[in-house]
Formats: sequence, C-alpha cells, structure tokens
Amino acid sequence: MHQKRPGNRPLFLCPLPTFPYFLSIHLLIDNSNTRTKFAVADDDRILDWRAVIPTAELSRETVVAALPEFILEQATICSVVPLKAELLEATLNELGIATHVVSYQSRLPISIDYPKPAQIGPDRLANAAALAPLQQSAIVIDFGTAVTFDVVSATHGGTYLGGVIAPGLGALRDDLHQRTALLPRIDLNEPPSAIGKSTEHAMQVGAVIGYRGLIREILKALTTELPETPQIHATGGDAALIASKMPEIAQVNAHLTLEGILKIGLLNA
Repeated sequence: MHQKRPGNRPLFLCPLPTFPYFLSIHLLIDNSNTRTKFAVADDDRILDWRAVIPTAELSRETVVAALPEFILEQATICSVVPLKAELLEATLNELGIATHVVSYQSRLPISIDYPKPAQIGPDRLANAAALAPLQQSAIVIDFGTAVTFDVVSATHGGTYLGGVIAPGLGALRDDLHQRTALLPRIDLNEPPSAIGKSTEHAMQVGAVIGYRGLIREILKALTTELPETPQIHATGGDAALIASKMPEIAQVNAHLTLEGILKIGLLNA
C-alpha cells in the first residue's frame, strides 16, 4: 500500500468507493495535454472512483494527493506529455506500485499496420484497444485538445490502420477569440438556430454546426477507403455536444480511453 497522502487534495472528484478497503486495485492514468484523469479498476471493469488534475499542475505532491487510500496492485499510464509521464512513473515507482507506460511496444489486444508505429499516440492506441475484439471495422473520434480519428479494421480481431488529426473544438474557439479584437470567448453550447442573432450566437453556429461539417467530411473520406461501413464511436470532452445531432455516431463513451488503458494494462501486468 502506498504511503499516506498529505492533507491537500487536487480538483476532483467522484464519490469515494464503497468496495472493501483491502481489495487489490489497478490504477489507470490518462495523461492528456489539458487534464490528467485517475481511475481505478478491478480485473475487468472500471470502479466508481475518479480524480482529475489539470496537467499543468501535476507534481509529485499533487499525484500523491490524488491517489486513493486503498491497496494499489499495479498502475498503467497512458500519456501524450512525455515529461509528465516520467514524473508519474517515477512517483508511482517510488511508492512501490508496479507501473506500465503504454506505447506501441506494449502487448496490445490489436495488431498495428502502420509504417512508423512509434509515431502513434498512446491515447490513440488505447482508444483502438478499447474496441477489441472487433466484429466490424470501426472509427474512434476523440474530441480533446485535438480531435483524432483512429481507424481499426476487424482483421485478426482488430488491426490499427491509422487516422486523422485536426484542431479540437476548444482550440478553434479560443484561437478565434485571441486573434480578433471584438470577438469574445464563448461557451460551447448548441445554438438555438442557424441564423445567428448576436455575436455569441453567430460564433456558436460556426463552432458547433460548422464543426459537425468538418467531422462529417472526414468520416466520409475515411469510410470510402474501408471495405465495409465502419461503426463510429466517440469520446472526449466535446463528444456529447457534437454527436447529439450526428446519427452517424453510434456510441458516445466518456470512459473509452480508460477502458482501453485497462485492457492494455492487464496484458502487460
């Protein structure tokens, strides 16, 4: 069991778990550019405990404060921020927690058909792994700081083929505000109509409805290169908003990346 955490706590949280204190638990860490999510799981499911720390605020102290007060048998880190991955791994190792960092060299529940697999983001591998074993081709759209599309064929139970990277919805909104003198920073909500009746309303139309157009065009191009119609999955902070009027998206799963991290972690325990 790791050492007792200090009294300070990070920004959080979901309720503390109700399962037994002595239960051996797998720690999952999704370290993205904006936020770092901590979750716990048993052998096959994510349990009801989560913590979130802004990635810029990660330190040994905030990591220790975020850890749950029950036995951690192992940890799996999925990171797109190399320096923070090093910090996380060093902190967990110091606490005596066996740790695996996801990469293309990890044992995966899918195969990879990609010329330079070292260039594939660990989060993208986790998203693809979450769908294994596949019954049909699939595309995972992750609405984060960037929006990524990852294509997985059903061959051999799942083969990662590649994908697309585009600016995230929040990045486009913030860039418009920062680069113009009169346009405000807006909240991302569904606009009440396509004809904007205020500056904020007009910007919401461009952001939300316009962004759906970008997503549809990329999906259309990807689908034409697959031998069968893929099933579309979405995850990430803006997934629910954009998918709400996109019937092309079969499922929105806020925990898809964590589920993939768990699958990879179990294979590399």
